Amino acid sequence: MLELKNIYFERDNKKILDDINLKIENDKFVVITGPNGSGKSTLAKIIMGIEKPDKGQIIFDGKDITDMTIDERANLGMGFAFQQPVKFKGITVYDLIKLSSKNKDLKKLEACNILSKVGLCAKEYVDREVNSSLSGGELKRIEIASVATRNSKLTIFDEPEAGIDLWSFNSLIKIFEEIHEATKGTTIIISHQERILNIADKVILMKQGKIEKVGGKEELLETVPEKPKCCKLGGNE
Repeated sequence: MLELKNIYFERDNKKILDDINLKIENDKFVVITGPNGSGKSTLAKIIMGIEKPDKGQIIFDGKDITDMTIDERANLGMGFAFQQPVKFKGITVYDLIKLSSKNKDLKKLEACNILSKVGLCAKEYVDREVNSSLSGGELKRIEIASVATRNSKLTIFDEPEAGIDLWSFNSLIKIFEEIHEATKGTTIIISHQERILNIADKVILMKQGKIEKVGGKEELLETVPEKPKCCKLGGNE
């Protein structure tokens, strides 16, 4: 179980997160949504240890992890996919997936199968470097593939739909369901996308640094603010 107690965070004298209290049970698929600037991504980074709260406590599987590093949290079984993926000069896509996997004997064919699931032609990508020659969408899909191989107890995705085309987005929905089923762990996704909200066990609505409401998708879909029409092809919607 993940538990956040009285989490407070500010930046440049501005409240970003204000007294966040939240419990997320094991084996749940959770979506955190809300308007831009509501603190969603900051909350995700605080859970992973990328940012440290000014006040409050984070409990994971009964252990206080508030002061733990990112590496220590990863060793406990936490994984994170950034909204803006990181580049790794000199490391190939296969290297990254193998490093991310708990299976250090991961074969190239297995890595290719994972890449195919996120909409990449494996033979064109598996030996490429993870650098600026790749587009933002390609980097995003490669990062999601690398996170998917970890089989973490808790996996966090920060707006995974960003930069993803329609075909790949449809595949990603299946990937998230497969990750959740295979790991029997908890998946947290930061997203505005209604199709992602539709596969959630629990939806958390944030506004102005606070948790506005927590409930099932049916209960909250009507109250979710703007749903950007990304991942559509053609038209001027």
